[in-house]
Amino acid sequence: MNICKSMFQQCAVVVTCLILAAPGFAAQLGGDARSAIPKDLQQLIVVDYRAMQNSPVAMQLKSRVLPPEIKQLEQALKVSGLNENHDVDQLAFAAFRLSGNSDNTRTVGVAQGQFSVADIMANFKKHKVKPTILRTNRIYPMANSGMVITFLDQTTMVFGATDAVRSALDARDGLSQSLLNNAGMVDMMQSVDTEPLWSVLDQKGTQTMMRSVLGDAAQLADYETIKKRLLSSRYTMNFQNGVKFNLDVITPDTFTAATMSSLLNAAALYKKVSGTLAEKQAIDSTKIDSDAGKLEVRFAASDSQFASLLQSPLFQSVVR
Repeated sequence: MNICKSMFQQCAVVVTCLILAAPGFAAQLGGDARSAIPKDLQQLIVVDYRAMQNSPVAMQLKSRVLPPEIKQLEQALKVSGLNENHDVDQLAFAAFRLSGNSDNTRTVGVAQGQFSVADIMANFKKHKVKPTILRTNRIYPMANSGMVITFLDQTTMVFGATDAVRSALDARDGLSQSLLNNAGMVDMMQSVDTEPLWSVLDQKGTQTMMRSVLGDAAQLADYETIKKRLLSSRYTMNFQNGVKFNLDVITPDTFTAATMSSLLNAAALYKKVSGTLAEKQAIDSTKIDSDAGKLEVRFAASDSQFASLLQSPLFQSVVR
C-alpha cells in the first residue's frame, strides 16, 4: 500500500484540474453553479482560484503535474477569449453518473468569476465560431479541444464534453434533478466549503478512492468485508503556511472506522519499513486515526519539505 503515494495522487488530482488553493479565501459554490451539477454526483472538487501565484510551492506542483489535456484546456480558454488567470475566481469539477448507472460517469467543469461575455462573444463571432442551440442556451466549441462552453450568466460558465455540458444544462433548466436535490451531498459540503479547496465523494467515489489509497492491502478480506460500510468522504487542502491535506471518511459506526484506521496504519507501517527515504518522509507527515464513526487522515508538510518531495522519484512515478 502506498499511503504516501495516495497523498501525492490527491495533490495531482487537485492540480490537474487547474485547481490550486489561494491562501486566505473560501471556495463556496454559488447557487447557479449548484443548479448546473447533476444530482447523481460521485465526486465534487471546488477551489478558490484567485491569486494562485501567491504560493510558490503550488506553482511548482502545477508545473510538474499539469497533463497535456489540461494544458489544451488552458489554451482553449485563451483562444475563446477568456483569460483563465484573471477572469476565473473559482473552479469546480463534478464527476456524475448518467441515468443512475454507476459505471457510466461524466465530468463537467463550472467556473465562476466576472466574465466579459460580450467581448468573448465578439471574439467567437470574429473567428466565425457558431453555437449549437439547446433551448435558450448557446453552446460554443472551444477551438479544437473537443470541448464546449456555455455561459449561464455573466458570472458562471459550464464547460466539458458535449454530453456532460448538455446534462448540466438539463439539470439547470429543470429537466432533470440537480445537486440541489441531493441532500446528502449538500450536507457534506457544509462542513468543508469554508476552506479554500475542498471535495466531497459519495459511497461509490469513496470506495474507489480508498481502494487506491490501500493499494495491495485492498485485497485483504477485511477490506472486502468492510468497504460497503464506507458511506461517504470529504477532504480539504491548502497551501497556506505549508501544505495541508485533511481527509474524513464517514462510516456508520466506531468499529468500521477503527478497522479502516488499523488497515491503513498497518499498511503504512509496512511501507515505512520497506520504502525509500521519500516514502518514509511522506508517511511521517501522515497521521491516521479514527473518531467515533469517522476515519481521519491528516497530511502536513512545510513548503521546503514538500518541495523536496516534488523532486523525489516517488512523486515523479505517481504523476507520470
